[in-house]
Amino acid sequence: MNTLRVVVLIPCYNEALTIGKVVNDFRIALPQAVIYVYDNNSVDGTREIALAAGAIVRSELAQGKGNVVRRMFRDVEADFYFMVDGDDTYDSTIAPNMLRLALDGPFDLVNCVRKDTEQEAYRLGHRFGNQLLTGMVRHIFGDRIRDMLSGYKVLSRRFVKSFPALSGGFDTETELTVHALELSMPVAHVEGAYKGRPDGSQSKLNTYRDGIRILWLIAVLFKHERPMRLFLFIAALLALSSIALGIPIVAHFLNTGLVPRLPTAVLATGLMLLASLSFTTGLVLDTVTRGRREGRMLAYLQYAALPAVPVPPAQ
Repeated sequence: MNTLRVVVLIPCYNEALTIGKVVNDFRIALPQAVIYVYDNNSVDGTREIALAAGAIVRSELAQGKGNVVRRMFRDVEADFYFMVDGDDTYDSTIAPNMLRLALDGPFDLVNCVRKDTEQEAYRLGHRFGNQLLTGMVRHIFGDRIRDMLSGYKVLSRRFVKSFPALSGGFDTETELTVHALELSMPVAHVEGAYKGRPDGSQSKLNTYRDGIRILWLIAVLFKHERPMRLFLFIAALLALSSIALGIPIVAHFLNTGLVPRLPTAVLATGLMLLASLSFTTGLVLDTVTRGRREGRMLAYLQYAALPAVPVPPAQ
């Protein structure tokens, strides 16, 4: 069998303080891997430091992590893809175990579940937001995922090449998760240490702005992937409102032959028509969604799962 092709993909924006160490740490942990740093308009020398550390450095001018992820997945060919942030908050020493697990499964997604090892490493707002958003995705799309917003993952080739990356920002993590759940991909988790950024390094994640973006994406994905459930719920609300308004009018008509409160009767009729339209919309979109899911599944099935091969130990 040919040598396993493994790459480490590091999206970066102004990570000069940490990128050199991250590259060096992963060179030690995964000596067989090719390390790519994708610079996203850094102005602090990130690119030069990454080059000096031995990484292959490429640039993506469209600002946002999602844009960088889309570019990385388009450009790079490999059997397994590590994706990790360039802020030196993740533990590189568990990388060989993550790769071995991905091979032995085989698993298309191995996700690092963060365990903070330093006080304030995992800010309370970020922790609460992650739990809330991950819980929503688990409830809607399936409960096979933990720590949805972790930036440290191993992805198989068939995952990457079937992933329609559309998001532009930090909400790309949500998109990755839903892609795995919708195609019922084999998923595994590994717990790993999560430490704070060094002094002078600042997080690019905005708790409220990016939280709202992720929440909006979950709503959009719910509409795209579960249209029947959404529009059936809307239809039920409209139908119940119509019935509540219409029952007194119908009862009065049966007793007297007269239709009182004509505007209310028209409103009840309109609500029932809207309920029927919502139900029909759900049926049509559910068929469209099934076709889209089948297309992604066919793209996914173009690539075979790799058999387990020995993984070189960390040096």
